[in-house]
Amino acid sequence: MKNTWIKTALGLCLALGLTATAHAERRLNVFIWSEYMDPEIISDFEKQFDCKVVIDLYEDNESMMAKLQSGGDSLYDICVPGNYIIPLLIQQNLLAPLRPENIPNMKNLSPSFQNPSYDPGNQYTVAYQWGTVGIYMRKPAGGTIDETWGLLFDSAKQPGPFFLMDSIREMMGCALKYRGFSVNTVNIDELRDVQAVLADSKDRSLGFEGGVGGKNKVLARTATAAIVYNGDAIRAIADDPETVYFVPREGGVIWCDNLAIPAKAPNRDLAEKFINFILEPEVGARLSNYNQYATPNEAAKAFITPEDLANPAIYPPDDMMAKLEFVNDVGSDTELYDEIWTQLKSE
Repeated sequence: MKNTWIKTALGLCLALGLTATAHAERRLNVFIWSEYMDPEIISDFEKQFDCKVVIDLYEDNESMMAKLQSGGDSLYDICVPGNYIIPLLIQQNLLAPLRPENIPNMKNLSPSFQNPSYDPGNQYTVAYQWGTVGIYMRKPAGGTIDETWGLLFDSAKQPGPFFLMDSIREMMGCALKYRGFSVNTVNIDELRDVQAVLADSKDRSLGFEGGVGGKNKVLARTATAAIVYNGDAIRAIADDPETVYFVPREGGVIWCDNLAIPAKAPNRDLAEKFINFILEPEVGARLSNYNQYATPNEAAKAFITPEDLANPAIYPPDDMMAKLEFVNDVGSDTELYDEIWTQLKSE
């Protein structure tokens, strides 16, 4: 009788242990930009898939990549890289191939986000949100703004204290467009030209901030202007209508952030369920209505707030779209950008 009781107890403990282990495995570790996910979407996913979503944050692509390189590819199940860094992540075997049969909602992507140049065939990524980089600033007393990058890159036009963006390719891309160059140039003379522009601007600035940090500094009146992502600015304008966002007339950077699965993700199946969930039309619309970034999900557009669809700061008009460039991977010439950026940050 005693042995039977012991066996029963051991069996119960084993069952409880297996249940606890199974429950522990229902955890999704998401590595994402700050202020970039509707908490209610996370809550709904947790309820539907009986899991816990744990979120860790970063402020730039380079920090995200460094974390994956140092072992984060086995810690996180989802990351959200920008388009230009994806080829590097793939080359370094930091991403797991997607299994399309587990993500049927990939069909909802707009044609322009299927088969992107940075990830042919969407082998490793699906588009999450897209938008622009521009100037967020407090409206001047006179009400008129000369919408040029010169506000930050020309001392004669400076509107007040400002922050530069702490993101190498996007920050350099803004200065390159100001000087009339491509954001993907590998011409050393053009890059040195822009290095001088940025060095002067840095000396007059309050320093470098991530997009969210720059936006918060303008809201707090610590700065008059900052270079930020459009969605951060649009949400901030709702809090303070005396602020404004625009992409300067010279043009600028268009970006696309993407959902991806790190190479050694502990919960790959659940990660694919999450990607498929985000690509649901109504969920995709909720995401963009929350972030106020443009959706790459064609099926979601029917559920987007009409005012947002009509907002040129979210969906730029054709004449501005023609002046925008994606930041692309420039291969070994990336070292040119890294060298200039390191010098700028250390001076």
